Amino acid sequence: MKLPISDRLLACANFVGRGNRVADIGCDHGYLSIYLLTQGIASSCIASDVNEGPLQSAMRNARKFGVANKIEFYLSDGVQDIPRDFDCMVCAGMGADTMIHILESAPWLKDDKYTLILQCQSKTPMLRRYLSENGWRIYDEAVLRDGRFLYTIMEVGYRPDYPKLTVGEWYFPPALLENPSHQVPAYFAWVKKGLQITLEHQQDEEKQAALEHLNALAADPNLTFLTEV
Repeated sequence: MKLPISDRLLACANFVGRGNRVADIGCDHGYLSIYLLTQGIASSCIASDVNEGPLQSAMRNARKFGVANKIEFYLSDGVQDIPRDFDCMVCAGMGADTMIHILESAPWLKDDKYTLILQCQSKTPMLRRYLSENGWRIYDEAVLRDGRFLYTIMEVGYRPDYPKLTVGEWYFPPALLENPSHQVPAYFAWVKKGLQITLEHQQDEEKQAALEHLNALAADPNLTFLTEV
């Protein structure tokens, strides 16, 4: 019986340390937790979702794949109603607004014993800015292609003494530029195109911000090798 897990979740699983106790937030069908356990990567999992339907589906799938005894299930808005005895929190398939809400609602996550694995679906620069301005450091980040879309997955830890990201680094933090993936140039083109579309079709503040951010990317010396993409 094959687990129908997506390439996006498999990429998230690659960031999880072996033996970690994992909190899978917004678990949906539970495939990430099931994969981590059946592959011997995680020692245990907490699977939570804000909606009852997906959580019930995750419970059924866990029983089907024989790992229900290693997963604790919680109906929870983010991490508000789950135990705190985990090492790694994974949030995948959410927008920046939702992830920021989760972090804002759980100040206790600001502890270097926790690792966050974040796969953001929208407004990723806004998430990076929030993380940087609130004491978080992006230790690793990789580009993920999912169909015709490009996303990134980041490994984050609390490090309040780490220098804050610049405007250009909201789009391309050092961790992403250090990643050897051949997808980084394609991601640069994708990001630049998105800003140009905003510049052409939006007005007022959004248009002005897009122009400032495009100029910041063009002026960033660390992006010189990508500017011809």
